[in-house]
Formats: sequence, C-alpha cells, structure tokens
Amino acid sequence: KLQASGGGLVQTGGSLRLSCVGSGRSFVRYGVGWFRQAPRKEREFVASIARYGTATYYTDSVKGRFTISRDNAKDTVFLQMNSLKAEDTAVYYCAAAGRGGIYDSRQSYEAWGQGTLVTVSS
Repeated sequence: KLQASGGGLVQTGGSLRLSCVGSGRSFVRYGVGWFRQAPRKEREFVASIARYGTATYYTDSVKGRFTISRDNAKDTVFLQMNSLKAEDTAVYYCAAAGRGGIYDSRQSYEAWGQGTLVTVSS
C-alpha cells in the first residue's frame, strides 16, 4: 500500500516536496515511480527510482528541476520539485514496481497510491 502526500498550492517558481510512504514488507526492494495527470490529459511518467536508490530516470520536461530520492530506513520516496511551472499542475501519483528497476510505463507498476494535487498558479 502506498500513501502519497505533500501536494498543495504554490506560485510559479516555487517548490514542493512530495512523499510516498510504502507499507508492507521490503519496500526498499521496489522500484518507485511518480506519474501525474492533468485535467483532460493522460497520466504521464515523471520520474522513477530503482530499488535501494541505485538509479534514477526523469522525463525531459522535469530534468534539472525535479529530484527523486528515497529514505530506505523510513520506507519513503520523495519528489523534490523546484522551479515549478503552471504546466506542472496535476494530480501526482506514486507507484511501485516489484521488479525493482526504473520504468516509464504505467504497466510496469503493480501498486498505486491515491494521488496528491499540485496546483501551480501564475
């Protein structure tokens, strides 16, 4: 089970940090991804981190602005979002992949959190 939090309202150029807490056994062995879904759009990949934090991967639009990391001791994955833009407005979801790697397709993930809303105002 995954619990995402940290969303909110922020102005353009601001920052937010999202958290995804995993419950259950061996969360550290899972690859974790962040996806987002804006109104009337498909859910899209944002970032992914491999088990133990050994690798990360980002979609081009967030490279240099977002950072994905994990605190294995706390079973938590973070998404630090800086220099936010209006187009980053969406509901953000975290997801877990049992194979433990980094993936950008929704089909690679077996478990999903409930989503947290990020609104960036211009």
